[in-house]
Amino acid sequence: MEKAQGSMGLLSAMQITADTNGLDIPSKTILQCVEVLAVILKGSVHEYKEYTLQEIIGFIEADTITSTTEVSPGRTNTEIRGDNTEFFHLNEKTTHFDLAFRAKNPQLSTEDIQINLHIDIEPQKTYKPGYPIEKRGIYYLARRLSSQLSLALEGTDYSQLTKCYSIWICRDDVPPKERYSISFYEMANTKNTAPNSIAKENYDLMTLVVIKLGNEVYNGGKEDEGYELLHFLNAIMYPHKEDFMATVTEYIDYPENTDLWKGVTQVSSLEQVIFEGAIDDALKFVERETREVREALYREKEEAEREKEKISREKEEVSREKEEVSREKEEVSREKEEINREREEVERKKEEINREREEVNRVREEVCQVREEVCQAREEVCQAREEVCQAREEGIQAIILDNLEEQVPKERIVLKLQKHFNLTKEKAEHYYKKYA
Repeated sequence: MEKAQGSMGLLSAMQITADTNGLDIPSKTILQCVEVLAVILKGSVHEYKEYTLQEIIGFIEADTITSTTEVSPGRTNTEIRGDNTEFFHLNEKTTHFDLAFRAKNPQLSTEDIQINLHIDIEPQKTYKPGYPIEKRGIYYLARRLSSQLSLALEGTDYSQLTKCYSIWICRDDVPPKERYSISFYEMANTKNTAPNSIAKENYDLMTLVVIKLGNEVYNGGKEDEGYELLHFLNAIMYPHKEDFMATVTEYIDYPENTDLWKGVTQVSSLEQVIFEGAIDDALKFVERETREVREALYREKEEAEREKEKISREKEEVSREKEEVSREKEEVSREKEEINREREEVERKKEEINREREEVNRVREEVCQVREEVCQAREEVCQAREEVCQAREEGIQAIILDNLEEQVPKERIVLKLQKHFNLTKEKAEHYYKKYA
């Protein structure tokens, strides 16, 4: 898995979390970092499966991340950034989402319109709180979905509803056979009594993801489905283990984050400037006190200052060159990322073309099979027609011969043929002449 670039905020959260037992208030801080959310979304949100961690970080609307959104009816529409205003229901218990936010849906968004996913992440200490976690998750999803619309009776536009995810991470009390597993619950069209042409995005509006950990020790292999997510969450949810920091940095990289280290360098340089400024002030004070008795030394001092300024200018030049090199490295890094994205796009397009080719070949085979069946049916129809015509001829011949034996007049025989075989008089006389 390609690593995401870590921030100073995440580094601080990691240091705080490393000394906790998980699921207390300090340890939950790390779950609000977009780098951590990106790893969770990569392994649990279908829409992000084909994207890199860095791209998923770009999809997350960081300023919507909140742990104070209320679940109770009439109170879930209290998110920041333009969501509906709050309405109160009397005598109602107040419940909060642990971590709710919005993120871009790249599969439905266009250059002009951005469609968001509404996501709720719920870290739980136990999988057995006394009720089914799954039922609570469905309830949260229903509230998250309904909160997207205004409570006003007029002007409700259901076409504006967008998909909601509720991701539950259960740490302890998981049955042995279910440990380190991921379950997905989605809305699906299971039966139709008529042809169904409804687009999936019109009913696929809620997905519940239940992630079950176990007993602090995850022995899964990289070939196992869900390994990356379970390996990462096992460290996040049991942060007091010695390999916590090492495991997190398998997914989130710091040495390549030039912006982070540049910030550290700037802080160090600032301290150096302050220190050097203090020395200069002290030197100037000494010079003022001893100028009269040390004029010769002062002239040498001036020469040294000029030399120092020259060195300072050279240092500034070197510093500018270093900054230029750093900018060039950043540019190269951005170009590499762009090339990698283009390569991934080409691979996706190749896969789509191959799928389309397979579909065309399948349709061609079906067409050929239908054509063969049509030809066979035509042959059977022709054969049946020939048999009918032959039977008809034999019937006509039999009637003519039987009537002739009974010495029935020609006119009556012709009338019988017209009546029994729906013939014209001319056709009936033709058959009479043929078989009489």
